[in-house]
Amino acid sequence: MERKSGILMPVASLPSRFGIGCFDKAAYDFVDMLEKSGQSYWQILPMGPTGYGDSPYQSFSTFAGNPYFISLTELIKKGYLTERECAASTEGMSPKFIRYDLIYKRRFALLKKAFKASSIETNPDFNRFVDENSDWLNDYALFMAIKDSLKGKSFLEWDDDIKNRDPEAMVAYRNKLMTEVMFYQFIQYEFDVQWTALKKYANDKGIKIIGDIPIYVALDSADTWAHPELFMLDEDGTPTHVAGCPPDPFAPDGQLWGNPLYRWNVHAETGYVWWIERIRSVYRWYDMVRIDHFRGFDEFFAIPYGATAKDGEWLKGPGLDMFRAAKRELGDLSVIAEDLGFLTDSVRQMLKDSGFPGMKILQFAFDSREESDYIPHKYERNCVVYTGTHDNETTYSWWKKIPPEDKNMAVSYLGASRFTSRKKLTYKMIELGMSSVADLCIIPMTDYLCLGESARINTPSTMGANWIWRMKDGAFTDKLSSYIRKITKLYGRE
Repeated sequence: MERKSGILMPVASLPSRFGIGCFDKAAYDFVDMLEKSGQSYWQILPMGPTGYGDSPYQSFSTFAGNPYFISLTELIKKGYLTERECAASTEGMSPKFIRYDLIYKRRFALLKKAFKASSIETNPDFNRFVDENSDWLNDYALFMAIKDSLKGKSFLEWDDDIKNRDPEAMVAYRNKLMTEVMFYQFIQYEFDVQWTALKKYANDKGIKIIGDIPIYVALDSADTWAHPELFMLDEDGTPTHVAGCPPDPFAPDGQLWGNPLYRWNVHAETGYVWWIERIRSVYRWYDMVRIDHFRGFDEFFAIPYGATAKDGEWLKGPGLDMFRAAKRELGDLSVIAEDLGFLTDSVRQMLKDSGFPGMKILQFAFDSREESDYIPHKYERNCVVYTGTHDNETTYSWWKKIPPEDKNMAVSYLGASRFTSRKKLTYKMIELGMSSVADLCIIPMTDYLCLGESARINTPSTMGANWIWRMKDGAFTDKLSSYIRKITKLYGRE
């Protein structure tokens, strides 16, 4: 990997006229600013359709795109919607945060109007897209159509015949919901067309896209419904075990994520074909992929369904077997391994054997009690350094909360003083990452903007105020761009 840098910025957080970031002019403007700032990468969060809790890590499909990211402006240009219809949908929305409740109620109504006006079934490109993606798209579109017809019920609550994919029931539902199925195919086609154009625009300007692939899929997802044999489910489709984390000092009760776990022996017997297709699909969208919870391939924490995280146990994962199979099929994989948290020797060895760069988080570097692996003078080149991730405080906010003894260590390491302002300390942290030997440095946009607590993207194990931050229109100024370009050049990352 060359010595480069980039910015972490969720698509949803981009400014937009319509309540949530999408593939409209603001996204193209952001790419322009990345180029102007001398950056080489734009890192985003998972782009799957979100469900309860609005988390991009709990998606209705690992293969599908988020309908909210479709640019309404483009649909207006095509004549599918009117300016008035789209403008009316923004009533009560805020430029500061995403109102998912309002978007959920209004966006699908607009998309259905666009679908009816599109006559999409006569479009040969649409029909080609449906054919080429039939292995996942048909199941996803039917899954969503059935879910809508049952007022959003989890597939675990569906009648047994369709929950268990009885062939006659599948045919009956496809015939009954034919129009609704095509609607969801239309959404995915529009998403694909718009994202492909945006990615090409970025690539043509020398900007590569870093995507994010969660290790697990959601329980209530087309993936679980379509391939129950790949997951730890009983005959009724109910999980026997779910994912999470054991108790630690930060979470005394542990974390219960609730995702179904993989039957890795079944994946191995199939040659990991499902995983290979999953990875193949994400490289259609991204140039590099961050794989979340990389340690889960070494060992994974299994919690009996209905129990607490305290009752879980570690089970052995596939190691690098899946990645070797994927490499044989797809060639070299451009991967960032999310190796954060408590790591065992076997996880460290797995990461070393993979050759993938791991992650270094500067907010974790300054523990006054002992030297941290995240302190820059211990880095090797093959890693990616961040001030923080989407799960961290913004660095500006972190400076206010860091324990005094840790802050003293950090300030001393940065060559600052205890009287240095939080804004200057935030920029010093950014420059520390940029100056490090790490091949790649990714800085969250929230840190470049020196934003406080309200701009935090996610607080793990909480619900209600996550994934909602929106960047103010015009916040990425020429002055900020000039500063970013200056330090990028200074530390040899152009």
